[in-house]
Amino acid sequence: MSVRRLVICFLLATLPLVSACAVVPQNRRKHLADPMMSFETDALDAHRRQKLYSTREAAAGGDGVPAGGGCGCQ
Repeated sequence: MSVRRLVICFLLATLPLVSACAVVPQNRRKHLADPMMSFETDALDAHRRQKLYSTREAAAGGDGVPAGGGCGCQ
């Protein structure tokens, strides 16, 4: 086996080990969800806008929140 083939095999074998994916337990995810990393500056205003949008469109879901009715009722 040539050295080049050996190096390529080694790189392909170690590629999954150096990926950026990690399994994070559910109880530690709140530490990763830093408010500083959100796109919106005002969380209350963002919630209000999302509520208005989902009520107006009469559909919900697809954005990470549980789906509900379109009447605006809770």
